[in-house]
Amino acid sequence: MAKFIFVTGGVVSGLGKGITAASLGRLLKARGLKVAAQKLDPYINVDPGTMSPYQHGEVYVTEDGAETDLDLGHYERFIDEDLNKYSNLTTGKVYWNVLNKERRGEYLGSTVQVIPHITNEIKDFVYRVGRKTGADVVITEIGGTIGDIESQPFLEAVRQISLEVGRENSLFIHVTLVPYLQGSGEHKSKPTQHSVKELQGMGINPNLIVLRCDEPLEESIFQKISLFCNVKPDCVIENITLPNLYEAPLMLEKSRFSGVVCRELALSVPEPDLSEWTRMVERINGARSCCVEIGLVGKYVGLHDAYLSVAEALHHAGYAHGIHVNIRWIDSEEIRRDSADALLGGLDGIIVPGGFGSRGIEGMILAARYAREKGLPYFGICLGMQIAVIEFARNAAGIADANSGEFDEQCPSKVIDFMPGQSDDIDKGGTLRLGAFPCLIEPGTTMARCYGRREISERHRHRYEFNNDYRRALTDAGLTLSGLSPDGRLVETVELSDRDFYVGVQYHPEFKSRPNRPHPLFMGFVGAACTHAGAPGTR
Repeated sequence: MAKFIFVTGGVVSGLGKGITAASLGRLLKARGLKVAAQKLDPYINVDPGTMSPYQHGEVYVTEDGAETDLDLGHYERFIDEDLNKYSNLTTGKVYWNVLNKERRGEYLGSTVQVIPHITNEIKDFVYRVGRKTGADVVITEIGGTIGDIESQPFLEAVRQISLEVGRENSLFIHVTLVPYLQGSGEHKSKPTQHSVKELQGMGINPNLIVLRCDEPLEESIFQKISLFCNVKPDCVIENITLPNLYEAPLMLEKSRFSGVVCRELALSVPEPDLSEWTRMVERINGARSCCVEIGLVGKYVGLHDAYLSVAEALHHAGYAHGIHVNIRWIDSEEIRRDSADALLGGLDGIIVPGGFGSRGIEGMILAARYAREKGLPYFGICLGMQIAVIEFARNAAGIADANSGEFDEQCPSKVIDFMPGQSDDIDKGGTLRLGAFPCLIEPGTTMARCYGRREISERHRHRYEFNNDYRRALTDAGLTLSGLSPDGRLVETVELSDRDFYVGVQYHPEFKSRPNRPHPLFMGFVGAACTHAGAPGTR
């Protein structure tokens, strides 16, 4: 039977439950255990796919096409295991499944109630990820904060799981804030005590308490929380805010975090082998005198989490090249002909990530043109690829009214549009091209140089495609269609092959980048930026 670990949060949101869960996953994997991770989100949306990035941050996509919470990106980057559709569950999805079963008569006329029907649906989901992956340990993070009314069914469900599998096979970790009061010059444990009391009122007694703080805590805080919250002294773990999030597993292990977890779950496993992770962190923290300036041009730059995986992938490539990547966050709505030089000047590369809708599009097109005409490395991801195609069609291929059907349905020259058989007369949720799809790379291209192989597989999240009616016109003007679907029907990547790096891809390579294994396209892009800056990267 798999062991089950549940991570909850108290006092305030945004404490880093996801990083704590991901760090524990890395530590347990370093001890030789097979780990699966999942997130239970209390919001009523079926998935985050239709939610505003300003409210939710980025939507992370798994290999099998699930649109999920961004914490799953942390899980994959830390644990280095591909997650799946059983890795994220929302209240909306729970009720959707239960109501569909009720309509099909699967409950045999029973009155459908929160207990047992809703909680059983949640429990089945938690158990399923263990069976699906064959994991030794399943780590389940419960979103929100203890006391939220919408979290109650999830807490009740995991309480029942603990009862069913036995306390020796289940563990509760509670992450709380220990604030520092400047006026009195001391840390306060009372918020943690109240949070744990609230959790105990739900029938859950935490086994470990992780204390989020900005400065080291006094020994008296650990003793007080151990005593008042009824946990063993070494089960109170300090989690200090770090400048580099990849240090978190090493910092937590200084308090024997994974050792205490294994002891409480009666897991007899070796000490963790963290040599590779330690070397990676040392490389990240090593002196990097050289810096490249990358302009991230998007419409959601007011919330950096909207582009979390893109930013992380850029940093991963910077670590590997031995340079620092400084991201200049540029609102595409502010880019105009008279402001482009001021906003884009001094950059060593421009990246345009994914997005939806017409707002800010003309600014992105100006950014793509600026990169092409100034010889700057350009990397377009999903929407960024479509922007590159529109810009090239307008200003290099002479198709002055080129546009996307997404931005102008009446446009006579839709170089980006629905493919035959698609329709926009459908609900938005779940209609995107989602998940991993194969792509064949043309030899002699930037793509071939970066990947070093002919066939690749990458994760997609988009609805519109390159319009094949314009293949000839754009290639005659100098655009290279460097990656196609295996049947040749879909254009997956475009580039200007005579440049060091000017590439647009329809998929999202950022989802497969890892801190110890950067994505080859981000390596190529940052390497080209190093060349432009005259920085001595490893490229």
